[in-house]
Amino acid sequence: MGQDVSGTHFKSEEFRHFQHALREETSLLEEWISDRQLSDAGYVAGLELEMCLVDDSGNPAACNQSLLDALHSPIIVPELSKFNVEFNVDPISPRGDGLQTLTKRLVDTWSICSESARALGLSVVSIGILPTLRDEHLVLGNMSELHRYQALNEQVLRLRRGKPVRLDISGVETLVSEHLDVMLEAGATSLQLHLQVPQDQAAHAYNLATVVSAPMVAIGANSPMLFGKRLWQETRIPLFEQAVAMEEPVNRVNFGTGYASRNLLALFLENESLYPVLLPIVCGYRLEKLEHLRLHNGTIWRWNRPIIGFDPNGRPHIRIEHRVMAAGATAIDMAAQMAFYYGLMINLLNKPGLDVRAKLPFITAWNNFYESARYGLKAQVIWLDGKKWPLDKLILQELIPAARDGLGFLHVDATSTDHWLQIIESRAETGQTGAQWQAEFFRRTSDVALLVREYRARQQAGEPVHQWSY
Repeated sequence: MGQDVSGTHFKSEEFRHFQHALREETSLLEEWISDRQLSDAGYVAGLELEMCLVDDSGNPAACNQSLLDALHSPIIVPELSKFNVEFNVDPISPRGDGLQTLTKRLVDTWSICSESARALGLSVVSIGILPTLRDEHLVLGNMSELHRYQALNEQVLRLRRGKPVRLDISGVETLVSEHLDVMLEAGATSLQLHLQVPQDQAAHAYNLATVVSAPMVAIGANSPMLFGKRLWQETRIPLFEQAVAMEEPVNRVNFGTGYASRNLLALFLENESLYPVLLPIVCGYRLEKLEHLRLHNGTIWRWNRPIIGFDPNGRPHIRIEHRVMAAGATAIDMAAQMAFYYGLMINLLNKPGLDVRAKLPFITAWNNFYESARYGLKAQVIWLDGKKWPLDKLILQELIPAARDGLGFLHVDATSTDHWLQIIESRAETGQTGAQWQAEFFRRTSDVALLVREYRARQQAGEPVHQWSY
């Protein structure tokens, strides 16, 4: 989805050509997996962060092109709306000082964005859903000026047969609303973590990412409201799922249809058979680059998405994109969440004999995820030991020690490990996530503009969110 397109209208033969190319490339991927041709290099970590542009009052500022022109950086790119940008951080091995380097790259890129935005009289804010966002901001006039977004909108409307999107979210309050285009998707911004794994661990890594999605969506919750309504702790989850719902067998934004078995091929076969092509772009046919397969996969937003990429030496690899966490609250909060996630994943990946399919039914993992998105750290979940846990207690008693062991396996500096995991521990003990702080501040003030301004001030100060005052 990162590439632009030359037009917004497609002919039937373009869809046929794309489907043929997709079928051929899926068959080639099947050969590669069967012949063990995917990379067996070590773990590689990376991230993407979506951010909001706001004016001095805290309202969305639809002028990302001015910021992008000022930055002129290939790693900072437009998002769907003119009041969002995304930046990517170069991937690195998480071993040794890798996570410290990843954190420094995150901080440095954020600082560059902030300085350039300030010169334009704007701010960049990292938050799951901007509280000042209103339905009138989500109009096609605020869509970023890239053909791919216009084409995406046209094709989504085609598959909806012109029917409006219906939001129906019940939480602390209830929100029911209708919208005519894809712009609702622009309301949700996230922190996306990537983990490249050797081929023989790919299915296991996908299953583990599925299971740990419940604690991760809760510990990073930062989206408690939309259009002035208090909804879920992580309202971004139902918002995104409903924003691009179409008349398809399976929603394009979903938690998955089940665990992976021996490998991840079944997910790419699902892509081909269950999801109509949205962007039938002729990619200049180079079969071995899997360009059609990768583009089509980019229009299917599983909360844990398998991605085919290529190592610097050209060898194809597989990585898992973990998409469940909201953006924010501060750089140190996101660094702590990265350490927690990567440490937990590495610990579980290297635990002898662990098969989550035998330990936790997929439907239980599914329920855990949506309960955690709705109730945050107050959720009750069933874990791999078969016991029902209060999620905050599970994090404190089981998951933080596991993450510590995983970071030890990666030879991460003990001082950094202690610092990051202490933040996760304090957040679980206090219950104060970004979502909880926002919800309580709004309860006291009922002023979304003031909420954004005060949130921005605390974010810029850089203290972890569990220490924020009201």
